[in-house]
Amino acid sequence: MGMIMAVSFTRYGRLYYLDPGPHSPRVGDKVLVPTDSGPEVAECVWAPQYVSEDIDGLPVCQGLAQEEHLARDEANKRRRAEARSVAKRLIRRHELPMKVVGVDYLDADNVFTVYFSAPHRVDFRALVRDLARNLRARVELRQIGPRDEARLQGGIGPCGRDLCCATFLKDFEPVSVRMAKDQDLPVNPMRIAGACGRLMCCLKYEHPLYVETRNRMPRVGARVSTPQGEGSVVGHNVPSDTVVVRLDDGGRRCACPAASVCSPRQQHEKMYGGGRADPGPSA
Repeated sequence: MGMIMAVSFTRYGRLYYLDPGPHSPRVGDKVLVPTDSGPEVAECVWAPQYVSEDIDGLPVCQGLAQEEHLARDEANKRRRAEARSVAKRLIRRHELPMKVVGVDYLDADNVFTVYFSAPHRVDFRALVRDLARNLRARVELRQIGPRDEARLQGGIGPCGRDLCCATFLKDFEPVSVRMAKDQDLPVNPMRIAGACGRLMCCLKYEHPLYVETRNRMPRVGARVSTPQGEGSVVGHNVPSDTVVVRLDDGGRRCACPAASVCSPRQQHEKMYGGGRADPGPSA
């Protein structure tokens, strides 16, 4: 058992998990988070709490932020806002098809990193020189894709909640149209695309359940015995764990619990070597 807390560097932004160490910050407190470039200020979103799992390797909270830390954080925020404004103005002046997505600033080395999106590769060498001269700092430009753009900007997904990539997802995993088909979702880009225009990350969340359940249920077209009579499987409903069967008697359809169709038949076939299951209660 160990303790864990969560912080965010921006309001409603991505969560980062820490070991609170000897500290006990409350929700809303400003705390110091260790980073490669030194401690940075973040806001406590989850107060320290016990978890049942042993969690090793988490960064350790370095305590509450003091006045000098908060003053440095505010100064860096102003510098980032200035860099964003200057970058937008110079991009218009150079007539480049670029969109500024985010700005990082490392005050120890006086280095700005400007993240941008563009429809294709852009020659921004002249822009970098102008930015460095206007900001009086070293400037790096990095082009990012649509998914990273959504992660940095944040927003609301089709579900009405904050984007997964901007809150808790650590890495992007491959998502395919096959996952939508396996879940009987309409293969319509407008219905299965997220705010970034790519396939929604959440298509991957329940996909293993659908694959596992479909492998367990009788396939479409299989002959089954149901409590309402013999019939053929015409569909599955994974969330309700039911099998849709077209009955031989009149052709009507019924939704049967998967256990009433699968388990008795599997037991019967195991015992009698694949013979036809008795539709009675002893099957």
